[in-house]
Amino acid sequence: MTAAAPRPQRNLNVPGLVAALQKILKADQVSTNAGIRDRHGHDESYHESHAPDVVVFPESTEEVSAIAKVAAEFGAPVIPFGVGTSLEGHVAALDGGISIDMGRMNKVIEVNADDLDVKVQAGVTRKALNAYIKDQGLFFPIDPGADATIGGMTATRASGTNAVRYGTMRENVLGLTVVLADGRIIQTGGRSRKSAAGYDLTRLFVGSEGTLGIITEIRLRLYGVPEAMAAAVANFPDIGSAVNTVIRTIQAGVPVARIELLDEVQIDAINKYSKLNFAVRPTLFFEFHGTETGVAEQSALVNEIGAEFGMSDFNWTSKAEDRNKMWQARHDAFYAGLALRPGAKGWPTDVCVPISRLANCILETKADVAASGLLTPLVGHVGDGNFHLCIILNPDDAEEAARAKALTDRLAHRAIAMGGTCTGEHGIGYGKIPFLEAEHGSAVAVMRQLKTTLDPDNRMNPGKIFRA
Repeated sequence: MTAAAPRPQRNLNVPGLVAALQKILKADQVSTNAGIRDRHGHDESYHESHAPDVVVFPESTEEVSAIAKVAAEFGAPVIPFGVGTSLEGHVAALDGGISIDMGRMNKVIEVNADDLDVKVQAGVTRKALNAYIKDQGLFFPIDPGADATIGGMTATRASGTNAVRYGTMRENVLGLTVVLADGRIIQTGGRSRKSAAGYDLTRLFVGSEGTLGIITEIRLRLYGVPEAMAAAVANFPDIGSAVNTVIRTIQAGVPVARIELLDEVQIDAINKYSKLNFAVRPTLFFEFHGTETGVAEQSALVNEIGAEFGMSDFNWTSKAEDRNKMWQARHDAFYAGLALRPGAKGWPTDVCVPISRLANCILETKADVAASGLLTPLVGHVGDGNFHLCIILNPDDAEEAARAKALTDRLAHRAIAMGGTCTGEHGIGYGKIPFLEAEHGSAVAVMRQLKTTLDPDNRMNPGKIFRA
């Protein structure tokens, strides 16, 4: 397991802190139970767990503000918590303190169907939101796979399988309610689709990973449910052919909704885990949205492009049950990979590169994986240049863990050298801090200045994004 760097110890009066929180919240909103604290000290990643001193369960922005004021009085760190599906140690309480579980703030506040926007509390999950608005012919497209909270997705600037057409959280958040380190409540953005008024504070908080404030409410863009949807599965003789099909499709301007790459290792894993029978070859999953005619045209164009690169078995379907089964298998890819080696752990990582460099980056990475000898499925939201590795390993084997770390280090630096980023969607947390510095150089000092201005005592999710 990856441990965080040693950090300065805070002299925190935990009994006094807990007593103060119990005065402003109901009894069932404050917990020091060891099991609950442990659950709030880790995410889905391989990173070492660090439990908070106390977990609180607010039910309103005003309660979050009151909690923040108590935290400021006691000098306590504050770590926002959604459902714990992040992948770079974002929720680990490296300095102890208060974990603020947003799960009870799960209300849809308002839906403006005519203007295609919605306002939700941070604890609403993406599936719950889509179930709520489905009857109005609307949907929210950002789909990172896990049923994450909207607050967590905003804080980590999530994207996922639909990003190639609908963008990421960055493009789909219109405004926020944020509680600052001192308890102040601020509103950013608004309902209008554009504004030239002042600094864009919304974009500052989107992707800030809880280091600048606690996001409590989010206003989002919505979209009309497409008239028609269809999906297709295609396999290729080699991974280069699959990736070149993606590049040509994007460059041709085909408005696909999703293009997912699964290498032969991952396809074998999902076949076994999800009881499917895809050919064990590099494979692309496609989804098309639009009118009946438009979807048919998009599919035909992709079929034509893929044929140039040796594509076979272009299986197309408009049946919802077939599409759902395919995408569920894709979303279960992480667990399918783990099932290839029972008892092992997953070390996931991701990068994103310009689409023109995608083939080179993936081919070099596949060669690197082969040389490492590590069991490592590859999947990717390749329509926007983003792909993931999930190294399946025994984290207690020091030599194997060292090989895994070296592989992820090389991948991050490879992507940066190609004009890309060390993370397309996982975020920095405490796992990718060195890569952020390699990617942004002196700009990191400016980020630190912003952090110091809004959080002078370094209490908001300390140890994430920046070194101590």
